[in-house]
Amino acid sequence: MIADFNLDNITRETIKALKPYSSARDEFQGNSDDMVFLDANENPYENGVNRYPDPQQRSVKALLSEIKNVDTKNILLGNGSDEVLDLIFRAFCEPNQDNVITLPPTYGMYSVLANINAIDIQAVQLDDNFQPKVDAILETANENSKLLFLCSPNNPTGNSFEAASISKLINNFKGIVVIDEAYIDFSNEESWVSRLAEFPNLIVTQTLSKAYGMAGIRLGICYASEAIISILNRLKPPYNVNELTQQKAIAQLENKDLTAKQIASILKERSLLVDALKTVDYVSEIYSSDANFILAKVDDATKRYNQLIEKGIVIRNRTTQPGCENTLRFTVGRPEENKKLIETLKALS
Repeated sequence: MIADFNLDNITRETIKALKPYSSARDEFQGNSDDMVFLDANENPYENGVNRYPDPQQRSVKALLSEIKNVDTKNILLGNGSDEVLDLIFRAFCEPNQDNVITLPPTYGMYSVLANINAIDIQAVQLDDNFQPKVDAILETANENSKLLFLCSPNNPTGNSFEAASISKLINNFKGIVVIDEAYIDFSNEESWVSRLAEFPNLIVTQTLSKAYGMAGIRLGICYASEAIISILNRLKPPYNVNELTQQKAIAQLENKDLTAKQIASILKERSLLVDALKTVDYVSEIYSSDANFILAKVDDATKRYNQLIEKGIVIRNRTTQPGCENTLRFTVGRPEENKKLIETLKALS
């Protein structure tokens, strides 16, 4: 039983009263075959993108519905996950009044978006195993705590949070729990999308940027109850996902074999990269990863980062993040890129 959760109570009053913009493409819902469209002030000369895109991205959602086994009414798409997250802030957090809970080290945009929206941040650092401190989180939460962000698999650490901990947080946090699953396709853990019906206070975000290899088209995905999706749809710009993005997303989602092949290759290379890093003498710890990257502790992260830059290899220095002193984050590349990385790491002095 979810603890005292009432969606109406945590939705901002201005959002409840908001009348969403109705675009021309929203108003006409009929069959478009052989219709003459003179309703949206578009340029009438066809070039593939002269018409406004479907504001509800129906074709993309239909494919995601089939792949993820979730109804289209439980899906909202955004211009990258960052837009989805921003919509969530604006729907449920009252500026200069409410707060959100983050679990550093974690994805930095949660804090950036909180600051943009004038929302206080309550940070509860992960434990030494990079797992949530469940009791401390629940003790930190108060009546103005509207959102709890769980990044699982976590960025930058790569590990998944224990299912029992997540379940306890969803059941006892009185606001909305947002599980960021940007890296879920590289994990053996089951997505929380499969449990949406159990939890009215659950939002799961995913992306086409990682496993689907489409970071350049900026398509973020939000899975939640129909009630939450309805609220977010009031806020989103009418044409927030452009026509070219929708077309590329459809093509990639239909190419399931290619995606599966690339994921398998990344997982194989991840394992090989872990084994190789174990042979590098200044690497003292390699953290378990369910993502397409590996976090490793070294003797001097800044020194090693600069050395790799000089050799033409760009990685991420995470030493400034809480609990990540002297760590480097290595994205798993193609076999030849990983080979160059390891050879270079071994040659450094």
